[in-house]
Amino acid sequence: MYKILVTDDVDPEGIALLGKEPLLDLDVVPTLPPAELLARIENYHALIGRSATRVTAELLERGKRLRVIGRAGVGVDNVDMEAATRLGIAVINAPAGNTIAVAELFFGNVLSLLRHLPHAIVSMRQGKWDRSQLTGEELKGKTLGIIGLGRIGSEIARRAHAFGMTLAAYDPYITDDRFSMLQVRRAASLEDLGDADIVTVHTPLTDETRGLVGRREIAAFRRGVIVVNMARGGIVDEEVLIAALESGQVGGAVLDVYASEPLAADSPLRRLPNTVLTPHLGASTAEGQRNVAVDACAGVRDALLTGELSKTLNVVGGVGTEWDELRPALMLARRSAAIARSLLHDQGARTIQRISLRCGTDHAAASGLLLASAAAGVIEPTVDADRLNLINARTIAESRGIELTASVSAAVDPTSVSVSVSGGMKEIAVAGVAPRQGLPRIRRIGGFEIDVSPRQCLIIISNRDVPGVIGRVGTLLGDAGVNIAEYHQSRLAQGGEALAAIAVDGSAPNEVRDRLMSLPEVHSATIVTFRDG
Repeated sequence: MYKILVTDDVDPEGIALLGKEPLLDLDVVPTLPPAELLARIENYHALIGRSATRVTAELLERGKRLRVIGRAGVGVDNVDMEAATRLGIAVINAPAGNTIAVAELFFGNVLSLLRHLPHAIVSMRQGKWDRSQLTGEELKGKTLGIIGLGRIGSEIARRAHAFGMTLAAYDPYITDDRFSMLQVRRAASLEDLGDADIVTVHTPLTDETRGLVGRREIAAFRRGVIVVNMARGGIVDEEVLIAALESGQVGGAVLDVYASEPLAADSPLRRLPNTVLTPHLGASTAEGQRNVAVDACAGVRDALLTGELSKTLNVVGGVGTEWDELRPALMLARRSAAIARSLLHDQGARTIQRISLRCGTDHAAASGLLLASAAAGVIEPTVDADRLNLINARTIAESRGIELTASVSAAVDPTSVSVSVSGGMKEIAVAGVAPRQGLPRIRRIGGFEIDVSPRQCLIIISNRDVPGVIGRVGTLLGDAGVNIAEYHQSRLAQGGEALAAIAVDGSAPNEVRDRLMSLPEVHSATIVTFRDG
């Protein structure tokens, strides 16, 4: 049974989705003071909320059982991502749920500014008829500069074409193909948006984007430009913006987010006539709130019940394919690394310096995630099993001085995964194949070609290639109550060194290794019991 705490008025449809699962126990507390949340968090496996709940490092440390944080919205600036990653706690948001809501509000607010609608509405309520003083402007023919061509930026671009606008965008992380598909000119820099009549921001708030639109950028924009920020407060420098609005360098501003929220009652922004201000309404539609709640709750449900991390923000490297299709490759990477680590350990290498992963083209998009799985396979004997996962494995490995590298090769089987682990002066490579349909197979250990399934327990023996070894090993295992599922023997040359990979049912007691080593033909024996299920 998993306990989930839901705060911040998450839409009932998302809560109902969780309530259908018999293994999920819900506590719904819309308003929870920080001190009380801190006192209660140790009882829960997951926390779901919106922007009002601050998920601090202290809170995450207190949550000894926490596995997942669900954010019913896009931004996660209220979550300490560094602490969550270090502790192996998945952070899941709902990036697509409010896309339409924000895009529609963008056009509503920009049109309100261009057509002076706020002033028109107030004057009408005052009994006036100021038609001659409220001549506005059209969107048609204007140039829209978009900073951030992700989901929301792209949705605005599509709708802007319908208004007859010319489009340019700055986003160094988006491919040329996407710019072409959306019929948007790529700007080489923020200053390259200098010909835009309207500049709008649609990026997350990060260390890289904080203050992204500041004094230099605004000075480079066309005089009279309209600046729009409906993403996150702090991306546009508010002090610079206020000065530019007062000087006329910026002709108008449309703001839905602010550096400090709620916006102070005495903020100069409230007094400026050339602004349209809304109180962070971007996602505030019935449909938007329902969508983000359902998306976030579904992500938390799947992470808890099936281990799916495809929606997790702090999985390093990304997924790149359907989660179920990736499971065989993840298993192969982790178990290959565990085999290499165990063999090195039995050869006297106690410190691991390097983990290198190479995969075929079928797994190219998930190479970073496969490397995280390999790192977990190496460090798992020395880490609390409840806190080690794909989220923090790379961080933990790197903190111990282990060098991690991943590459993709078109010269190998497209479904292949190969892991090399180096310790001391030794290096061992273990490789196999992981088709999207079917179970993974180990195909090589060191220089020996084999073909065996990486079951829950694998016994690896090096021995002299002489008659009777397989029989004696089989008899010894049988006498010890160990049932052989697969036995694959490989040799480099007749009568020389051979390697046996034996997949067994269940587990093999530690004394089995000593008994195997007592056989005169056996040079080494390693028992690998996998911890990943």
